[in-house]
This record gives sequence, C-alpha cells and structure tokens, in this order.
Amino acid sequence: MSDTSRRPTWPGGINAVLSQMEGRRDAIDYAPGEAPPPLDLDLAPLATQIVADPESDPQEAKPWRSSYHRKRHDLRSELAGQSELVFLNGLLIAHLRKREHPPHLPALFQRLWQEQGAHLLANLDQRWLVSAITTFGDHGATSVQRSVGLALTVLFGTMKLYESERLYSGRKADTPFALDRKADGALPMQMAPYAIVNGGLDVNMIGRLWREAEGDAVIRPLAHHLLDLLIHDERTLFRRFQTMRRRKEKQLPSKAAPNAAPVPATAAGVTAGTLRWGLVSTQRGELLQMARFAAHHIELGAQALHLYLDAPDAQSAAFLARHPTIKVICCDESWWQATGKPRPDQHQLRQAHNATRSLRASAGRLDWLGHIDVDEFLLTGSPVAAQLAKVSPANALARMAPIEALAPDHGLPQHFKRSHYHAGQPKAVLQDIYPTFGMHLYGGFLSHTSGKVFARPGIKDTRLGIHTLKYRGEDASNRARLGGIDLAHLHAPSWAQFRDHLAFRQSQGSYRARSERVEMGQAELLSFLAKEEGEDGLRLLFDEVCADSPDLRARLAAHGMLVSHVFDPDAAVRRVFGALP
Repeated sequence: MSDTSRRPTWPGGINAVLSQMEGRRDAIDYAPGEAPPPLDLDLAPLATQIVADPESDPQEAKPWRSSYHRKRHDLRSELAGQSELVFLNGLLIAHLRKREHPPHLPALFQRLWQEQGAHLLANLDQRWLVSAITTFGDHGATSVQRSVGLALTVLFGTMKLYESERLYSGRKADTPFALDRKADGALPMQMAPYAIVNGGLDVNMIGRLWREAEGDAVIRPLAHHLLDLLIHDERTLFRRFQTMRRRKEKQLPSKAAPNAAPVPATAAGVTAGTLRWGLVSTQRGELLQMARFAAHHIELGAQALHLYLDAPDAQSAAFLARHPTIKVICCDESWWQATGKPRPDQHQLRQAHNATRSLRASAGRLDWLGHIDVDEFLLTGSPVAAQLAKVSPANALARMAPIEALAPDHGLPQHFKRSHYHAGQPKAVLQDIYPTFGMHLYGGFLSHTSGKVFARPGIKDTRLGIHTLKYRGEDASNRARLGGIDLAHLHAPSWAQFRDHLAFRQSQGSYRARSERVEMGQAELLSFLAKEEGEDGLRLLFDEVCADSPDLRARLAAHGMLVSHVFDPDAAVRRVFGALP
C-alpha cells in the first residue's frame, strides 16, 4: 500500500491527536483570595476531617468565581462523606493533569502518597486509584515512578477501550468467547496471535510491572494494590483467557509427567560417613588459580577432582597431577581427536561435554559430582558430605546458590554478597544497596544468579550442563536446594581482573547480549557504559557493585545479604602441595 493511500484512524493524523489531547489541559485559574494547598500542609488531621456537601457551605456556593472554585465544588460533591485527604488527592490530580500548575504541587502529591498512602489505598475507589497511578506517570519523582505509572496508564487505558468495544458483542465482561468461533484474519501491526494454552504475554506483562514497582517504596503499594485488584477481577481479558485456557487444555491430551531422572536405588543407603563426592571443572589460566581451586576443595573432603585443562601446558599438568585426588585431562588436539568429536568453538559447550564425560565415568565411584568453574569455591560451615547426605534419595540433582565476591583493595576476598532472591528480599532493596546500577542488574550481580549443581552419577540418558542436569534432553525436574553450601564466585575479585576479562566476556562469555531480553541487563549496561562513558563509567559500576567497602557491607548486612567467610586458598595450596607454584 502506498503512503498516499494510507488513511489515518483520526482525520489529520498524529497532529490532530495531539491537538485534541491538549485541548482540555488549560491551567486552572484562581479568584482573588483563592490558592491551592501549600507544600507544608499538615496532612495528618485531614485523615479524620470529613468532606461536607458543598451545597451546605456558603463558601462553596455558586456563582463560580473561578475554574478552581468550580473544580473544588465538583470534587466535594462527588467525595462528600470521604476524608479531606481523599479530596486533596483529587484536587491535586485535577491540577496536575493540566499543562501548567503551581510548581509545588508535584512535591505535595509525593508527600501525600508517601505519608498517607495507606489511608488513600483504604478509601479510594478503583477509578481514583487509576487516576493516581496516571499522575505518578506524569509527575513521578523517580524513573521507576514514571515508568510504572505510564505503563499502568497505558494498560488500564487499553483495557477500557477494549472492554468498552467488547460490550457490543452482546457478551458480558465475565463471559469468555467460545473456542469454536475464532475468526480467520490477521492481527494489526503484523502481530502473531496469542497462544491460549502456552502463551506467556499476560503473565510477562503483569509480572514485569509488579517487579518494576518493587524498585520504589512510594509507588510500590499503589501499583501492587492495583495489580492485585486486576488479577482478582473476574471481568477482565486476563480472566477470560484463563477460562478459555482451562477449556482448551481439557481438549488436549494429558500433560506429560514431570521429567524426573530415575535415581539409583543405592542412593537410599548413603550416609554422611559413606558418601563420596567430587568435582569436575574445565579450566584455563594461571597455575596458581587452578592450584587454589584444587587445594581448597581437597581440604573440604573431595574424593575426586576431574580437571580438564582447556589450554594445557606441561608444567601445570605435572604440578596438579602430583596429588592422587586430582585427575588431569589435557584437552589438546590429539585428545579431542581421540574423543571422536570435533572441538566445539564455544567454551560453554566444551564445559558441558567434559562434565558429562566425568559424570558417566564416575558411576559406581562417586555418589555426587559437582560441576563448577575455576573461579568458584564451595564455602560451608559443615562437611560437604553431610550436606549432600541430607538430600532426599528422590532427587537427582542439588543446586547451590551463588554468592559473589566483593573485591578488596589487596589480597583475596573475605566478604561476599547474596542476590535479593536468595536472601528472601524484595527487588526494591537493590536500589537501596546499589543506588545507581542496582535496578539494571538482577540481584545486583555481574555474574550468574542461578547457581551450579551437584548431580548423581549413574543415571542413564543424563547430561551435566553448566547450571543443570539434563534427562532425555530436558531439565531434570527432581531437584533440591543445598541450603548449607554457598557457591562463592570470584567473578571480579579486582578492578584489573574485571577490566582485563571484559572483552572476552562480552564476545564469548557471561556478558553476551541475550536477544530475548527486553530490559537492560548486564550485557547492555556494560556495552552502554563502555561506549558512552568509557573506562570511567565501567569503574563507577565496579566501585558501586563489586568493590569491598564498609558502606557496601553495611548495606548488604542490613538486608541479610552479606556473607563473611575466612578464605585463604594459598594456605591450602601450601598444605596440600607443599608450596605455591
């Protein structure tokens, strides 16, 4: 279709839309002696003062002195019997909808909701709640307030338009359409139809709005209250789709059973005293780092360490192979040829390949095999075997939650941080802990937050990946959490290490952009900082999120997200190998 044949929905196109939108936004005027409430208005007494019928108040009587007088009268008529706080909310919203308004009113609106939000939530009807969220979208004091306010405004506005048009179908709002009456035809804007059974657009919309609102203490109660009202309302598109989904699922074959990997019967008889465990790791880099990894875990009681040297050298292999617990596999060209498989280009695929080889080779020799990286260390206050022995014999894998090291000025880390999720904290605490970057990094981490796993060897059709155990090609569903073991990740133990590894991680590692992510994640954030701010911007990120400081430790501790642990792998190297390499 040519541009000349395109017909806009509104005659005049976007210019007409903007003109009509602005047409009713003239500022409220005041008669002599009239003025809006001051910024320092005492709000507390207004909670118990009741709005009287303006017809009984000579000060509110006609004729109209100003548009302010008329708006006051209209609002007081509508809200008679409510508290003066409810009236104040309406009056501020009426002003803030206009192009111009007294400059102190946005701050007064903020005060009102910060100090009296609970009263307003208990007394405003849903229409006024939506008006309040819209006002946050226009006049929010923070980026979260503005983004959540605008997003919910668009959501509720779109719902109002759609639900109003749907009434002309002759169906009530709580009545879903029949499944056999679907019309053919394309959706607008080249959209693909929503998949009723497997579609996730609805929960992604609501879930993202909920989590985004967690980032601001003022708007969070209002936004969560509105979303809670929405998900409990029986007259919405979301509820109708859920009803249609249940009906359609009844027409489909029964769902497959959970993908539980069959655990060997011998697992039931294993005790802390008899349990055997080991680790597999694909490693490259300095010998000292590999020696630290090996010595630390040997002292924790590992009965086997399978170390696949991704870029092997004879000195490293000989040093590590001196200890009987360690099996060194030099992954050179001849070794890959002997496997019968070409060497994968991606190191993640090489890791999974090697881990699976060790998992299969450990059958009958080990009860559990963990798969972790050279910069990851198990930290625990009790024997690893005792923790693994607590895992139910029904579970084929056990997941360890990660803790990310804080980078000290000198030496090795002694303090680590949990993600908000693993500490049982709301997302909002991230903004308190990391004011500039916390809301752009999941959990405040630069590295992974999913953790790593131990898996039981000897289960047919399993593969050990980087973060999970696969059974017949899918994630095994019979998994447990290891509450007594933390996975300490020395992802950025110093500014120099972070800076020097950045390019590799952006091109091949954990900072690769994920095209399916629509929010700014670590990859996008790092790319943006490097492009716009250079090394100074990256250093600012490192100092706020990674660098060990008393202030950061205090903020983490206040939310139960700080882990402190004596960590001296060099001493372990001396005890295990006799000397540092």
